[in-house]
Amino acid sequence: MDRKILMLVALVAAASATAQETYENARIATEDLNGTARYVGMGGALDALGADLSTIGTNPAGIGLFRHSQAKISFGFVSQQDARDFDNANKTNMSFDQVGFVYSMRNGRKSFVNFAFNYHKSTNFNQILSAANVLSGASQNKLSYLKGAGGLFSVGPNDKGDLVGDNNMFNSVDYLYYNAFLTTHDEDGVPSYGYNDATAYAFNRASSGYIGEYDFNISGNIDDRLYLGLTVGIHDVNYNGYSEYSENLVSSEGTPVGSVAIGDERIISGTGFNIKFGMIFRPIENSPFRIGISASTPTWYDLSTRSHTVLANNTDLGEYDSGTSDEAYDFKLYTPWKFGLSLGTTFGNYLAVGASYDYANYGKLDTRINDGGGYDWYYGDYYESSSSDKAMNSHTDRTLKGVSTLKVGLEFKPDAALAIRLGYNYVSPMYNKNGYKDYTVDSPGTYYTSSTDYTNWKATNRITCGLGYSVKKFSFDVAYQYSVQNGDFHPFTDFGSAAMPDGERNLASSTDVSNKRHQVLFTMGYAF
Repeated sequence: MDRKILMLVALVAAASATAQETYENARIATEDLNGTARYVGMGGALDALGADLSTIGTNPAGIGLFRHSQAKISFGFVSQQDARDFDNANKTNMSFDQVGFVYSMRNGRKSFVNFAFNYHKSTNFNQILSAANVLSGASQNKLSYLKGAGGLFSVGPNDKGDLVGDNNMFNSVDYLYYNAFLTTHDEDGVPSYGYNDATAYAFNRASSGYIGEYDFNISGNIDDRLYLGLTVGIHDVNYNGYSEYSENLVSSEGTPVGSVAIGDERIISGTGFNIKFGMIFRPIENSPFRIGISASTPTWYDLSTRSHTVLANNTDLGEYDSGTSDEAYDFKLYTPWKFGLSLGTTFGNYLAVGASYDYANYGKLDTRINDGGGYDWYYGDYYESSSSDKAMNSHTDRTLKGVSTLKVGLEFKPDAALAIRLGYNYVSPMYNKNGYKDYTVDSPGTYYTSSTDYTNWKATNRITCGLGYSVKKFSFDVAYQYSVQNGDFHPFTDFGSAAMPDGERNLASSTDVSNKRHQVLFTMGYAF
């Protein structure tokens, strides 16, 4: 079969069987500490204490502790510390964070059945990420060149004359470099390939959007000792990120020759759903001490992503000044199971103390390829089938790991109408410190990659505090949250090792980055 036809067949196969890459998926799987101001002010340590609308998504049994119907709405501001100005992105943004209600019905002298609905912003994507560093004997275009020279793929013209690769390891960045920068032709049209080292790079990304979670709950209690709850959650994903990566290039003699830059916009949207179960019980009849147990199924996401990538060649090298690549595809993502254990107690009517521990193994994220479907004649609808992307899932298992979340908090009431709250969270790292974006994974997720950078984020620490005031049927709460997370940024994955000759390796040092955020949250409530 003709070589050109073989490449076209490979491209068609990749376009019809799509999936996503580990580092992009990890962004979707994470959650923030957010909800009502009371919940945030106590560090979210209410899973055993209950009686707060935000427990609908963490331990659904917490809704069963309500004795009166209630409605609440929350909004506030989120500000990123030390962020640089980029792409007109704002460091401080207003956020609508929560709205919901619980309807409580007495079902006996000591028993209630409650119904609740709550919306909250489970993930806020607003972030500006900046990194810059020197490079020596390395560059982004050299990575694309070495991948081809090392036999990871072969390039050749398609029916439009564009150079394309023959497998999934040839991504959008490779496409742009081979067509606009790396390739030259002699007078007979014979192509030759080359690269240029860089002396420094600069990277900026502005992300925006959110994941909104809509939770529907039924819960209740038996004799005021055992509390049970069930929540069905629907997730709405809206992510938009734009990044610019630039390098200062030199010739083989070390003379500056100009710069090259790649701008990449990625949009991810879709929906998902999960089911959460919860139980709270008081083991000692005359004691307020409570133990909570919770579990959440995977969130089954059905997602779409689009990317628009542009290369600007500000040198006299190559054959074109610019190039573009546009890709779009659908995929599925199933997050791991999540389990929680919590403790809580009260002392009189003036102090409440809570603690909780959650665990989820993100190494078991299931990236899935949409590989077919059919028509359901009974329901008169089309359906789509999928299968696990084994190659990408193996990479995810090596790159991500189990995450433990510890939450502690207290509420002190010096007066029946006034509450003072404090909280703390520790979230262990999701990323293996030696993890990397693997360009050798034979997966459609690799093929549709449109940027080479990745960041191995470390542990997250959150400190919270808050105040609450109630008058008659109204309540007013305010909370403050400070969160900090550091990470190691890499402009691209290393090719080869330090033991190899300069021209056969491409190594870049990591750069320290951080994400420090301040949140101020207000909640208004009404009991009825």
